Amino acid sequence: MKVAICGGGVIGTSTAYFLSRRNVEAVVVERTGVANGASGKSGGFLALDWCDGTLLAPMARRSFALHGQLAAEIGANWGYRRVDTLGVVASARRDISAYRKLPSPGWLGDGAAVHGQLGTTASTAQINPAAFTHAMMTAAIENGATLVNGCVEGISRDPKSGHVTGVMVDGAVLRCDAVVIALGPWSILACEWLPLGATMGSKGHSLVFDYAPSPQSLFVELETDDGEIAAPEINPRPDGTTYVCGLSGHDALPIDPADVLPEPGATEKLRRMTARISPDLAAAKVLAVQACYRPLTVDGLPQIGQVTDVPGAYVATGHNVWGMLNAPATGEAMAELIVEGRATTIDLAHFDPARLEPG
Repeated sequence: MKVAICGGGVIGTSTAYFLSRRNVEAVVVERTGVANGASGKSGGFLALDWCDGTLLAPMARRSFALHGQLAAEIGANWGYRRVDTLGVVASARRDISAYRKLPSPGWLGDGAAVHGQLGTTASTAQINPAAFTHAMMTAAIENGATLVNGCVEGISRDPKSGHVTGVMVDGAVLRCDAVVIALGPWSILACEWLPLGATMGSKGHSLVFDYAPSPQSLFVELETDDGEIAAPEINPRPDGTTYVCGLSGHDALPIDPADVLPEPGATEKLRRMTARISPDLAAAKVLAVQACYRPLTVDGLPQIGQVTDVPGAYVATGHNVWGMLNAPATGEAMAELIVEGRATTIDLAHFDPARLEPG
């Protein structure tokens, strides 16, 4: 069996990896580079139980465990480590000392207070998302998968059975027995070829600082100078850098992922927000200025499964903020579904693409 996977983000590479473990020939088709979008620019935060009480809970718990297993099994370093996670309040306008319930890490400023512990090393962890996505692709290649550079333009189908026979890549047919649409927010382009629900893109900005504080992940509720409430996320990493995100964007999703750029003034605004939490961090050298689009659906759940009425066509996208966490369980379940006809490690019924109106 040969499976073409459209998209070299974390969902596509994880699917390729778990297919390759089953000796399935997986071909990842990627236009602009592995981990070029949100898979390379997210925070890489992982949580065991933050999805509890939602339909994502079984997937999140399975995937959290898989992250630990993969870090132990694959000979690559993508910065996996367990961390304590703190809830922080910060304000430019008022005294927040009453919110201080726990001692603050020394690198936080006087205008920030720790109001609680949101996770421990038993329940929260982090990875470098770009390194993890590349490592999954490399491990898949070592198992026999291939990576093809090109733009997916459509699919080909058998005129009698309607079964997928290939994908159109830069004007030529790449023959395959099955295709997986894992293009993140650009999966909406596949609505022209397949009866899929729309996948939208939610833009966010982030900065990577040359700064190495103590290793706690922080989720901050920040009151800015103008009275707005923002929610920055701060993740120090083992490589001596610190990742900060928490500023949304408004630009429409461009057709070409290579055209995603930070919006004017976003870097300066995010740096000012950071300074209210940690002046030392904000004063450090900025190593990367980033923007990306998270994929999401109208009901907030990913669409994962076989495409309705198109034999051999599958989709795995729309994971929103939990794509990095839930990629391993998604890839594992997709491999089970394609090879065995059903997923056994997690129940995909709630994520059936058929629940969504075709986009």
